[in-house]
Amino acid sequence: MTGTQVPPNMWGGRFSEGPSALLRALNDSFAFDRELFAEDVEGSIAWAHALGDAGVLTSEEVSTLVDALRSLTISDSDAEDVHSYVESELRKIVGPLAGKLHTGRSRNDQVATDLKLWLKKACDDFASLATSLARALAQRGLNEAATPMPGYTHMKQAEPVTFGHWCMAYMAMLQRDLARIRDARDRGDECPLGSGALAGTPLKLDREQLAHSLGFARATANSLDAVSDRDFAAEYLFCASTLLSHLSRMAEDLIFITSDEAAYAELPDALATGSSRMPHKKNPDILELTRGHAARAIGELTGFLALLKGLPLAYNKDLQLDKEPLFRTRTTLALLLPTLTALVAGLKITPKMSEAASSHLLLATDAADTLAATGIPFREAHEIVGRQGQVSTSSVEAVLAKKNVVGGTAPERVRAAAQAALESLS
Repeated sequence: MTGTQVPPNMWGGRFSEGPSALLRALNDSFAFDRELFAEDVEGSIAWAHALGDAGVLTSEEVSTLVDALRSLTISDSDAEDVHSYVESELRKIVGPLAGKLHTGRSRNDQVATDLKLWLKKACDDFASLATSLARALAQRGLNEAATPMPGYTHMKQAEPVTFGHWCMAYMAMLQRDLARIRDARDRGDECPLGSGALAGTPLKLDREQLAHSLGFARATANSLDAVSDRDFAAEYLFCASTLLSHLSRMAEDLIFITSDEAAYAELPDALATGSSRMPHKKNPDILELTRGHAARAIGELTGFLALLKGLPLAYNKDLQLDKEPLFRTRTTLALLLPTLTALVAGLKITPKMSEAASSHLLLATDAADTLAATGIPFREAHEIVGRQGQVSTSSVEAVLAKKNVVGGTAPERVRAAAQAALESLS
């Protein structure tokens, strides 16, 4: 190509005819990978500076390219993908100089870099939203540290706990989720740019400096791995599906305790729905959707791992399909987590919760413990209480106070745990 002639796309030089409509319908990805526009511009700016440092571009060319890149906006296009969109829009502003920006760079290391930049932001969003929900649970844990609640095993009433202790159980799950996403972010914090198509770039540039200029902790260690590695994406989906599995469990508990049969709590009016047929209904749609989104997230993770499992080195077009599950999952978390945070904060506890926790059935274990404290072997005490139906003479408050161990449901312990959690989450 000479002068200002523009090729039909980024790869048409050896072809005698352009891509068919059928190929483009299957092959093009701009409709969804436009989500990476900001990251593609960010990476291109860093690459322009790296080309300047390597002597490929003059300082004036770098300045021209960077200014033009910063002026770009996203709009509808028939571009093949977001990378060709950015290049074509850049060409409209700076002409043939736009073609120099791709020197030493491939779409393979370009998209891997874009995706890692996007995932770092997605992890930060995940952590922020999950922290807000954890904080809401810890605050309810503090406020309800002494509110008796039936505890269940096998969906049968077992021993009394407190609602605060229940809140802190889910808060503990969220703390693990937060640790996981932070670990994943740290592990994925490396820059593929400069890996070229698969073999590295021929340019004499400092990849560590390039990585740091984009906010990465380090450069990737192997160019073959770098352009095909999607571990960071898989870990993000794993962390999200684990988080959503925890939230699905919480949703199931809340559906039960707000049911007409239990009626231990009531959903906020603003976060429940009614029935088009039955005027009395108050439906837990948010909680049911939480279960549904957990199921879909598990499917996204499973499909993603299946996509990766048979790929030879290095880049393969299958990897074009890696992005939509990530985009959908981030959107789901952005919608669901704030909604659940508001629901937890607005949940209304009813007197039936404490009444149910005072049932003689839930105090049976305390009766056996009381007999055992007199010297009767616990197995005999268990038999006596089970056979005779002997119940505890203690109040539910006294029974709860006895569970005063680290991690126990004694109100004193729950308050201390909730306060420590709030301080760590601040």
